[in-house]
Amino acid sequence: MGRWDTGDRDAGREPCPDRIVEDLGGAFGMGAIGGFIWHFVKGARNSPQGDRLAGGMYSARNRAPILGGNFAVWGGTFSSFDCSLQYIRRRDDHWNAIASGFLTGGVLAARGGWKAASRNAVIGGVLLGIIEGVAALLMKSTSKTPREMALEQMEQEKQMKDYQQRTDSGEVTGVQSWVQYAQASGLAPSFGSNTVAGAE
Repeated sequence: MGRWDTGDRDAGREPCPDRIVEDLGGAFGMGAIGGFIWHFVKGARNSPQGDRLAGGMYSARNRAPILGGNFAVWGGTFSSFDCSLQYIRRRDDHWNAIASGFLTGGVLAARGGWKAASRNAVIGGVLLGIIEGVAALLMKSTSKTPREMALEQMEQEKQMKDYQQRTDSGEVTGVQSWVQYAQASGLAPSFGSNTVAGAE
């Protein structure tokens, strides 16, 4: 299965299917590190005084890889469903992640019967829905709308045109010309006409 371009909702991630390996490894690392800390503390607390360090290390060394493996199974399964839905739907949006969470929760709990699978599927879908909803709100609050981008581009074009006219007429030269060009092209902030006038 080769790579495909469907407008990734997160350009910082690896494209499918390479994403499966990345998510699997990342999930294992996260589970192993978290499991090491958790089981080290738990093992140290349950060990007799004087052997707490050794007991914590023993517990962490034996239990952390297991938790890391469980995380890796979840991450790999989730990412496989995510990439499969992306390939089928030919788009990468938040609905893929929500559906993948639903399917992953159900599949991993299938050995417990259909009731357990249904319950875990709903939990997985709800959790991913919350995560994707928060991510969408953050993305919306930090990104510009097409209208805002168009207005900003029009303003820059207007400033560039005004700069070109003033340069052709000889109104601005030298450092003042460079400052106005930088401000018009968005390379430098605009602080008003006093700054430009005093640049000479």
